[in-house]
Amino acid sequence: MRLIEAEPSDITTQAQYLLTDSRQLNFAARSIFFALPGEHHNGHQFLNELYQRGVREFVVERTSLTPTLRAQLTSWSDATIWVVASSLSALQNLVARHRHQFSVPVVGITGSNGKTTVKEWLAQLLGPSERVVASPKSYNSQIGVPLSVWNLNASHTLALFEAGLSRPHEMEYLQPIIDPTLGIFTNIGSAHDEGFRSRKQKIAEKLRLFTHVKTLIYRKDYREIDEEINLILRHVNPTLRTLAWGTSPDAEVQVGYLPGEQATTITLTGTLGDYQFETNFRNEASLENLTHCLVFLLDFGLDPSVIQERIHALRPVSMRLQLKEGIHHCYVIDDTYNNDVQGITMALNFLAQQDTRSRRAVILSDVLQSGQPAPELYGTIAQLLHQKKIDIFVGIGAEMTQQAPLFEVPERYFFSDTNAFLQDFPLANLTDSVVLVKGARTFHFEKIVHRLQQKVHGTVLEINLDALTHNLNYYRNKVGAQTKIMVMVKAFAYGSGSTEVASLLQFHRVDYLAVAYADEGVVLRQNGIMLPIMVMNPAQGTFETLWEYRLEPEIYSRKILGEWTAFVDTRLSKSQPLSQRGTAGMHLKLDTGMHRLGFVEDDYEWLQEHLSVHPQLRVLSVFSHLAGADEGELNSFSRQQYERFVRGAMQLEQALGYPVIKHLLNSAGIVRFPEYRLDMVRLGIGLYGLEASGQEQRHLQTVGTLKTTISQIKAVKAGETVGYGRRGRITHDTLVGTLALGYADGYDRGLGNGVGHVWIKGALCPTIGNVCMDMTMVDLTGVNAEEGDDVIAFGAEVPITDLARRIGTIPYEILTGVGERVKRVFFKE
Repeated sequence: MRLIEAEPSDITTQAQYLLTDSRQLNFAARSIFFALPGEHHNGHQFLNELYQRGVREFVVERTSLTPTLRAQLTSWSDATIWVVASSLSALQNLVARHRHQFSVPVVGITGSNGKTTVKEWLAQLLGPSERVVASPKSYNSQIGVPLSVWNLNASHTLALFEAGLSRPHEMEYLQPIIDPTLGIFTNIGSAHDEGFRSRKQKIAEKLRLFTHVKTLIYRKDYREIDEEINLILRHVNPTLRTLAWGTSPDAEVQVGYLPGEQATTITLTGTLGDYQFETNFRNEASLENLTHCLVFLLDFGLDPSVIQERIHALRPVSMRLQLKEGIHHCYVIDDTYNNDVQGITMALNFLAQQDTRSRRAVILSDVLQSGQPAPELYGTIAQLLHQKKIDIFVGIGAEMTQQAPLFEVPERYFFSDTNAFLQDFPLANLTDSVVLVKGARTFHFEKIVHRLQQKVHGTVLEINLDALTHNLNYYRNKVGAQTKIMVMVKAFAYGSGSTEVASLLQFHRVDYLAVAYADEGVVLRQNGIMLPIMVMNPAQGTFETLWEYRLEPEIYSRKILGEWTAFVDTRLSKSQPLSQRGTAGMHLKLDTGMHRLGFVEDDYEWLQEHLSVHPQLRVLSVFSHLAGADEGELNSFSRQQYERFVRGAMQLEQALGYPVIKHLLNSAGIVRFPEYRLDMVRLGIGLYGLEASGQEQRHLQTVGTLKTTISQIKAVKAGETVGYGRRGRITHDTLVGTLALGYADGYDRGLGNGVGHVWIKGALCPTIGNVCMDMTMVDLTGVNAEEGDDVIAFGAEVPITDLARRIGTIPYEILTGVGERVKRVFFKE
């Protein structure tokens, strides 16, 4: 064992892979793990786990090296441990030195919006003629940037890296890592404004990325950016060349947009010459992002005719990795993101998290323009598939087929192209599998996804897994690392899909799950969920199920405790000594004022006596429920409930003679009474993006978006009526859109007749007439809508809280009311 005291700049390694998350381990023997202390997890907690899995090089922080941990590390005779002041600084220093081994053009991209789109489009536009390395997805943070730049190697001819920041001084650490030779500043907006004194300060911080660039591209119409570049950046980078484009006459490249029936014409005149390009993109953001790319490409020397040809092939950027229900009881992971080794690795890591089916399958195309020799490239991919225990592999493409012997997977299939796969592969072979579909754009794998996914009508509920994670971490920060979290996934996870949500929660290491009924817990167990699960409404007839599936009942009355005791006695062998019989876990609920379920104070003495003579009953937790945690006028009653609960719980714990978990707070209580967090809290509606107390809604992200489509548009004259009962009376000539959404999907009938509004093409459109079982009509007058267009019934644009207020209900009812015939599509960016 080598335990080396070092400065962050001293670390040298032969490792090929940088690891900062123990859950993303792929090649243990070739990895170096940086133990990072974080808001939610501390990497030092996972050192032993990673050592057992084969990692032999670690970077740890001096302040985390307790005597116990030092003794443990010292016992590893075959490991190298670097001890530094900051693991993050060590990571950043190592990658900065790696970056300076290469002299290729490096493009640094920053801004408030559009960074990822500009980067992705440039990668698409330059890919046919350059070997491009780019940040995967939106890896632009203090950790994401070094992980991105580490992929730069001698085969690349161009690098595209994006950088983001949320507070001052972050960019000064990212600049040496990227050290761009060329820069693009996309725009400035309100994102992360709260971290800065002013918008100008935020611009100045972002400009730190460009202190050494030769050329900077930006839009001159953003005057604040233009001013800060001329006031600040030119002083620290006096040789800077700018390509400031815009619609103003003083722009170095003047740009005009001429919309047509089929396409938009972009004209550029000025420093770079006079050019015209056509694009099918029409919205302002896309045109701005594309113009950044055009200015770059012209300055880079790409022939205008080639640029135009590649623009026609340009596709919108979809960073989403989507999880969808498929045919033959399979799930489909649709990831059309660029098909390089790092993208494949990230997708395989996501696949590894999915335990909802018994087998894992991968459908993968040739990896284009990697710059690596084919045996080396596909050998690496084959090793990844082997490590992730893939059961079925389908390789599509000439190169993949040629390297077939490298893939040691139980079931292997190879096809020359996508059409051959669709024609010859028996899809039933994928039964009961989670299937990752990942291919380069030219292979048109969307055809495979379309064939595999379960056919649905036009209404879906999109669940943003990144938003779920954000909301979980928000509440984790509120309660602190020492407090456990139980997450409520009852009622189909508040309509969001219980198994998929539970799988994500298991990956993020929550402590407990809770369901309402035993059969909900069974579904979770059958789909690979191993976390402890509390069942809130057990019944005598379900005890056998609870026992078989290791589910833990909530016990709330003398009657059900007696029934549970009798059942447990029949399951635990009485022939053995008492100390060897084992125990059965349960959770005791106390009624402190809700008066729904729970033992009341008069039961406590009886309860203590019963438990003392039945030691086989192990109390795992004692809890209660606040009746008015979300209502300020009930604060004094909430405090009274807390005092009653603590008194009762302590009395029971003392009688039991061992510690139990105590929990009282729900989502609203976590926000309004953090001092009552005790040993554990129960997170429910807050996880799904709704802050029940109304105090901190701005800190949560929207999780569910109910989307549908326009089935038909028709002109209806004034004086006509729309819908059942002729309730929708038309007072002026109106364009009426019929949506594939009705009350059977969960769109409440109370939202008809103008009460509800949906979001179409940037406009709120009121309902007309009654909501039908399967359809709803809306007023499209003045909206440039077409049949087939997307419609948002609720989401960020149409908050659930607003819908609930309009019909006099609560958001819970809106969420849980979305029918199960509405398919759930899960995605992460």
